[in-house]
Amino acid sequence: MADEILCSIQDGIATLTLNRPEKRNAINQAMVESLTAHFNDLEQHRDIRVVVIRGAGKVFCAGRDLREMGQQQNAEGTARTGVVELFHQLEALRHPSIAMMHGDALAGGCEMALHCDLRLAADVARFGMPLARLGLSVPFELTCKLIEVIGTAFTKQFLLTAQPIDATRAYEIGLVHQVVSAADLEQATYTMARAIAGNAPLALQGIKTTIQRALSLREQIAHADLDALIERTRRSADAREGVRAWLEKRPPVFRGE
Repeated sequence: MADEILCSIQDGIATLTLNRPEKRNAINQAMVESLTAHFNDLEQHRDIRVVVIRGAGKVFCAGRDLREMGQQQNAEGTARTGVVELFHQLEALRHPSIAMMHGDALAGGCEMALHCDLRLAADVARFGMPLARLGLSVPFELTCKLIEVIGTAFTKQFLLTAQPIDATRAYEIGLVHQVVSAADLEQATYTMARAIAGNAPLALQGIKTTIQRALSLREQIAHADLDALIERTRRSADAREGVRAWLEKRPPVFRGE
């Protein structure tokens, strides 16, 4: 599990590297458990000021591991993966977080970036939420997060078309804070991280907590019925077909069942 996520700490900046480059840093159960453990550990570090999340290889994160997901779809009584809880933990982390996206951030990878406080991207990166192409519904929490970040109109376009967008377009709609060349991304990210790290830690924590409180009304919205609909969709024949088609690199044949 330790190899799924690499962690380094320097000058008050903790860097977590998604380390499955051969799998495009797809999120599997081991990665969820490792990230959860690292977040718990970093929460206790009073000398940490900022957390940077990046990916090894050519891709930031391609989303959930679809092979593992396909196996879970075929299993009866599949347990919760903990992905939703992981992103809640990331968002609530006491330290400001920065997603450094040198390459594609798709599906769960895009969602992970959205739950970071700040997002920097290389100009070659793409962003996408292709759940509809997989026959899946979008979780309530992700829908809320997208509306908070890019607004209702762009959320509809982003989710309903299920088409990826480039970094420039992502910047235009507010999905990312800064776009630079791939060669300049690391310098730009750590320049921002050092600027944050130079500020008073109690002030940083207060700012982040205040912003989170301002957004907390979403937690009072009942959505058990939506969760049930999403779970029913996840277990549908279309969802199984969507994942199979993606893995087999062919167009899916959806039947609405």
